[in-house]
Amino acid sequence: MWAHPGVAMAGYLERFGEVPPTAGLPLQRADLGWPAGGADADLGAALARFLRVESVQIECSGTAALVVALTALRRLSPERDEVVLPGYTCPLVALAVIHCGLKLRVCDVRAGTLDLDPAHLQRLCIPRTLAVLPTHLGGRIADVATALDCARRVGAWTIEDAAQALGAQAGGRSVGTRGDIGFFSLAVGKGLTMFEGGALVVRDPALRRACAQASADVVPPRAGWEFRRSLELLGYALCYRPAVLRWVYGLPLRRALRRGDWLSAAGDVFEPTIPLHRVGRWRQAVGVRALARLPGFLAQCTEQARRRRNRLAGIPGVQMLVDSEAVPDAAGVWPVLLVLLPTRDCRDSVLRAAWGSGCGLSVPFAHALPDYPSLADALAPQALPHARDMAARLLAISNSPWLNDARFALLCATLAEHCASAA
Repeated sequence: MWAHPGVAMAGYLERFGEVPPTAGLPLQRADLGWPAGGADADLGAALARFLRVESVQIECSGTAALVVALTALRRLSPERDEVVLPGYTCPLVALAVIHCGLKLRVCDVRAGTLDLDPAHLQRLCIPRTLAVLPTHLGGRIADVATALDCARRVGAWTIEDAAQALGAQAGGRSVGTRGDIGFFSLAVGKGLTMFEGGALVVRDPALRRACAQASADVVPPRAGWEFRRSLELLGYALCYRPAVLRWVYGLPLRRALRRGDWLSAAGDVFEPTIPLHRVGRWRQAVGVRALARLPGFLAQCTEQARRRRNRLAGIPGVQMLVDSEAVPDAAGVWPVLLVLLPTRDCRDSVLRAAWGSGCGLSVPFAHALPDYPSLADALAPQALPHARDMAARLLAISNSPWLNDARFALLCATLAEHCASAA
């Protein structure tokens, strides 16, 4: 189809293309060559320069980076065994805590925001608390200062979950650097990817050494896993384009929606075991080369988000989620545009109308953490009104440049129609 010059890009996408749920940086053929030397395959050093930090530790996933961090902290404070998470966050974060043999404590968020609720957080932070995890969900910058204050009062650490926020800054500093530890994801669809990967940033040199030692102890060199990830990365480089995404992403999505399986549609079904292995030189080299294009790609996405969030905010009943008011000079990144709709019924009616249409509509996570069946044994039923409200009303709109203005306008019209009906 691409060979027909009479088919405009907008028309092609309208008829055949699939917009990915997030704005991921596409790979280029030049990214895939074998590394020429040591520096060419040192993704940690390249990311350290990008983030302007002393060093970055590369792991096989963002989840693995969190496992390494929690393992190091538990060794330093074996008497502490509780980790505080937001009530609305990725289930993989909870699985990492369980993997490390630690207890989950879930904190509500402030109404209509992604910030941890200060009063609830203070009650949860006790002498057994090991770490608190504020989360920069969807590239939006969350309040870390409150988490730091509550954690330090009881001698606990703060780990910033910046999995979806590589490139975001607050006050000229990268997210992930204000807490004791920060981690980023380099998974599929993130701003930078090597199909699966993670980056760990540790502020204190002694704690940095402890994390490096924990990685050496708990992350084995499993060649089979790295070979699999390398093949998957090649597949990603080939398939991450609108024409192919229609089949490799869109077809399974629509099958899940026909079954009424919103967990699978949201990508919330995870294996209980967490793969741990070393990242090879070739995949790191792919990341190093792609990283050179990331600043320009983020700038393009930020400009597109600036225009589109104003249009979304002008739709009666739509509330945009933006960077935390508690963070001065916040400059988040925009893999998605996050909006709250008036009611669950309104949100769900929009999803039923447009989720499977290929326009990049999705939900970040299907439930608040206690409502996942897979976490029922680890989390007692509890009242988290704001987290559950977030799960019920939140909608993610892809900020991929492949979502052209014509399709975005149709999506806005759909939102306006359903919000008007709800009103």
